[in-house]
Amino acid sequence: MLRWRKSLGDKTGDMTGRPIVGDAGRYGWADLVPLRDALARHWLLTIGVLLLVLPTMYSVATENWSTEQGAHGPIVLATGLWLFWRRWSEVGALSAPGDTRIAGLGYVIAAPVYIAARIINVVEVEGFMMYALLLITAYWLIGFAPLRAMWFPIIYIFFIFPPPDSVVTMITQPLKIGISETAIDLLYTLGYPIAGSGVTIIIGQYQLLIAAACAGLNSLISLSAIGLFYIYIRHNANWRYAVLLMLAIVPVAIMANFIRVLALILITHYLGDEAAQGFLHNFSGITMFLFSVLGIFGVDALASPLRHRLAGRKGAA
Repeated sequence: MLRWRKSLGDKTGDMTGRPIVGDAGRYGWADLVPLRDALARHWLLTIGVLLLVLPTMYSVATENWSTEQGAHGPIVLATGLWLFWRRWSEVGALSAPGDTRIAGLGYVIAAPVYIAARIINVVEVEGFMMYALLLITAYWLIGFAPLRAMWFPIIYIFFIFPPPDSVVTMITQPLKIGISETAIDLLYTLGYPIAGSGVTIIIGQYQLLIAAACAGLNSLISLSAIGLFYIYIRHNANWRYAVLLMLAIVPVAIMANFIRVLALILITHYLGDEAAQGFLHNFSGITMFLFSVLGIFGVDALASPLRHRLAGRKGAA
């Protein structure tokens, strides 16, 4: 078995069959041929992985990706797989079989939790445990060094899974209350007939309930995923500046959703409840998300002098 794993690492160490390329290298369909050959050679392992992945990913896709909260999932999956392929051609030569004892311990811990979550249909836990089993298998086959080199794609893929409900409640409740109270105070100061308590807002004859979708969680998760991808691709070499941009994602998402809540309140007041809950509701969400992404790009452009200063300091060091 150890000899088989060593063979796997040797044959797939540089799957491109050519010298390692940098970020400026070109990737085409021909690069997938070695991957296809590796999967054909180790067909039994491929079948096992598919039996593990397909049922769970079907549950994630049908229960989470079809909602506003998880709409970013397919994009993250596609770009994440591309990042794995892009990095593997550069770090695959580091592959060496991992410690079987450590891998076995990981299976003993993760497999029962995955099976239990699968049986009782807790898709949040099931998705994370499935991913953990895949990472354990990858460690057993190729070792820790390639996984450490591919740390960003590994973390990035976590965004395809829905967060636990307890985390959702913990994050959304203060956001919903803060955004709704701020919107009420602002519009009341401007002379609108508005009042509210908690996440319930009354304006004129209408009553609104600020849901998680309007309170920032969806944009926060989606923006974090897209923002991290943008930061990694554009500023991978400067981790200090990357951290700064990641911190900017949170206020941008909150501000965009505050504007969305204001817009929905005013639409309800002037056009009625049906208008606010129909097309304009979804359109406002898409528009605010677009402006949030542009906001991240704007912060990056405004902070470019700081990026140049950090790059110069790194070069001087």
